[in-house]
Amino acid sequence: MKEFLTYLVTGITLGASFALIGSGFVVVHRVTRIVNFAQGSFAIIAAMMAASLLRGRLPHGLAEAAAVLVCGVVGAVVGWVALGRRGTHPLISLIVTLGLSMLVSAAIILLWGQDPVSPPGLRGHVTLLGVDVERQRLLVLLVTLLAFAAVALFFSRTYLGKALTASASNPYAARLVGIDVRRMGLLAFALAGVLGGLAGVLVAPSNALSFSSDLALALSGFAAAVFGGLSSPGRTLVGGLVLGVAGQLTAGYLNGSYQTEVALLLMLLIMIARSRTFVAEEAK
Repeated sequence: MKEFLTYLVTGITLGASFALIGSGFVVVHRVTRIVNFAQGSFAIIAAMMAASLLRGRLPHGLAEAAAVLVCGVVGAVVGWVALGRRGTHPLISLIVTLGLSMLVSAAIILLWGQDPVSPPGLRGHVTLLGVDVERQRLLVLLVTLLAFAAVALFFSRTYLGKALTASASNPYAARLVGIDVRRMGLLAFALAGVLGGLAGVLVAPSNALSFSSDLALALSGFAAAVFGGLSSPGRTLVGGLVLGVAGQLTAGYLNGSYQTEVALLLMLLIMIARSRTFVAEEAK
C-alpha cells in the first residue's frame, strides 16, 4: 500500500508539470487555433538558463524568475514567426513550430551541451499520507495550482484576458471593436512561454532535463491539453494529473521507458472518445 501511495503522490506532482505545459497549448490554441509544438522547448530553455544563473551566484527565486521571463520573450518570438502573415493556415503554423522546436534543440546543444541538467531546488522531505515526499515536488503542485488560479483570474477579470477571449471567440468581431488579433496571438504565445518555462524550472530539480526531453514533455502536455479539449484549463489540469499518476504507476509496476507510450495511448483514447461524442452530437 505504501508503494502505491508513493507512486500516487509522485504522479500527482509530476502531472502538475504536465498540466502547466498543457495549459500553454490551451492558451495558444484558444486564441490562434494553432497547436504549438515548441511548447516543450520552453521548459528546457528555462531549466538550462536557471541552472546557469544559479551557478553564476544569482539567488534562488531571482534566477528562476529571470529564466521564466526569458521564455516569455522566446514564446513571443516563436509566435511572431509561426503566425506569419494574416491568413496563414494553422496547419502551416503548426509545422513552423515543429521546425522552431528543432532549431531550439540545436541552440540548446550549442549553448549548454547534451548532458542532462538538474539545478538545485528545495531540500528535504515532508510526510504526506504516510509517504516521504520531496519538498520540491510539493512546490511544483502548489505553484501549478496558483498558476492556474492566476490564469483563470487573468482571463475573467482583466481587459487583456477578455480581449484574448474575444479574439478566440470571434476574431472578426474583435477587430471591429479595435482589438489587434495578431497582437493577442503574440501575447498568447508569450504567456505559453511563461507557463512552459515555469514548468521547466519547477520540474528540473527533481527530474534532470536535457535537449531531448522536450519531446516527452510536449507529448505529455499535449495529451493533458487534449483531455481538456484544447480549450479548458481546468480539464487540462485534471488531464495532467491523471497522466502523471498513470505514468508513475506504469514506471513503478512495469517499466519507466513506457511512460511516453502511456501518454500517447491515453491521448489516442481521449481523441477517439471525443470524436464519437462529436459525431453523436452532429447526428442529433
